[in-house]
Amino acid sequence: MKKVSTILNHLKQNPEFRKINTNEAMQRLINVLPLKLKKGIKFTYIKNETLYFVLTHPVYKMEFEYNKALINSLLSSAHMTNINDIKFFVTNKREKKQEENIVYEKYDERSYGIFQNNIKDPKLHKLFEEIRKVIKSS
Repeated sequence: MKKVSTILNHLKQNPEFRKINTNEAMQRLINVLPLKLKKGIKFTYIKNETLYFVLTHPVYKMEFEYNKALINSLLSSAHMTNINDIKFFVTNKREKKQEENIVYEKYDERSYGIFQNNIKDPKLHKLFEEIRKVIKSS
């Protein structure tokens, strides 16, 4: 186990894996935030030395703006000294819900399609005959 940890630490020092270190630092910052703020974070990212918090609801944006000084002070504890600004916004895109696989149960047809069609309206008469055809074919 120690060997694996040593290898991972060595890999993290390479510049190619800088994103891993950045993501870990952002996760450390989120972990030290108060619970009322943590719940409102959808995700975070860094662009041009600005840390962006993408939030789930406009109420959380107000909370984050109110606690901006706290977040700035926590940046140093998360070893994120290269951040010059913090911005908060609420995304207007809704998450796609995973489509549920709807399984329709098939039932055995209990009718044989034997009935009288006494309907006078030609459209309805034709519709009932199509239903009869479906019943007989199943």
